[in-house]
Amino acid sequence: MKLSQFKFDLPKSLIAKYPPENRDESRMMVVNRKTRTIGHKEFKDVLGFFSDGDVFVINNTKVFPARLYGEKEKTGAKIEVFLLRELNRESRLWDVMVDPARKIRIGNKLYFGEDEALVAEVIDNTTSRGRTLRFLFDGPYEEFKKTIQALGETPLPREHERQADSLDDERYQTIYAKHEGAVAAPTAGMHFSRELMKRLEIKGINFAEITLHTGLGNFRPIEVEDLTKHKVDSEEMFINQQSADLINRAFETKHRVCAIGTTSMKALESAVSITGKIKSYAGWTNKFIFPPYEFHTADSLITNFHLPMSPMYMMVSAYLGYEFAKEVYKVAMKEKYQFFTYGDAMLIT
Repeated sequence: MKLSQFKFDLPKSLIAKYPPENRDESRMMVVNRKTRTIGHKEFKDVLGFFSDGDVFVINNTKVFPARLYGEKEKTGAKIEVFLLRELNRESRLWDVMVDPARKIRIGNKLYFGEDEALVAEVIDNTTSRGRTLRFLFDGPYEEFKKTIQALGETPLPREHERQADSLDDERYQTIYAKHEGAVAAPTAGMHFSRELMKRLEIKGINFAEITLHTGLGNFRPIEVEDLTKHKVDSEEMFINQQSADLINRAFETKHRVCAIGTTSMKALESAVSITGKIKSYAGWTNKFIFPPYEFHTADSLITNFHLPMSPMYMMVSAYLGYEFAKEVYKVAMKEKYQFFTYGDAMLIT
């Protein structure tokens, strides 16, 4: 398919700037793929759609404060550095994006924080805005990470058109986040409150935890019209044997398996064997799902409403069917559902 087929006009007023007061009180559109029907609920009503023995696959990645603001040596020019991934722990090497990129060359030093609390040297170019940095930090690794945590800012996407604040430190994160490594939150999971999780557990819903460290590639513009030529950034993912067994047991006993978010769905589809079983997995995935695509794992999906031409919207289009997805999104806009990070939810069954 072509990139332009996923373009639609989204009013800026429908992009949620802030999270709702309570996590589980977002609106939730309920979409049935077989009957092609659409209903409207609150997120906490999700409880009524699942039964004892069903499995929710949740992504327990944890967002780290990936956005740093610093200055270039000598000129003092203001620089934004977005940390993408740690390349080498001992050498303090990181893959980053810089802005403005034209000012940052190999050999430059960048200074962060008061009294130059953190210094980095540019040692390589990776892409037009990409660089490899070596942080010049003499202390132990734990102190280095604490410094990053103190100087970094929650990496709220630019589309929110505001600076991240203390509210985002808590809310741009799921309540079950455990393993640090994501630069973007798995947003569907942010609708779950502790109270709702407990009520689901009491009902007999099982939670299979997987980890997929969400990367910036989900938000980078796709620059090719032919989607088969798009190169996806790799993301690190892990599925342990216990979670794989839990999911496979649900398949065998004909219970529902619901992927919480497109990242969980991507992980499942990356780890499924030709026999339809989920294997334990530790490695990287660059899976790019767009229509037409035959899904082999989860029979339901909880997701947010995504931006035009984004990989997440393409996956939802593959799951719903391209034409039906267009209809669903038209209804969402007509009904003033909130889109993107802090927006409303959709349950697809």
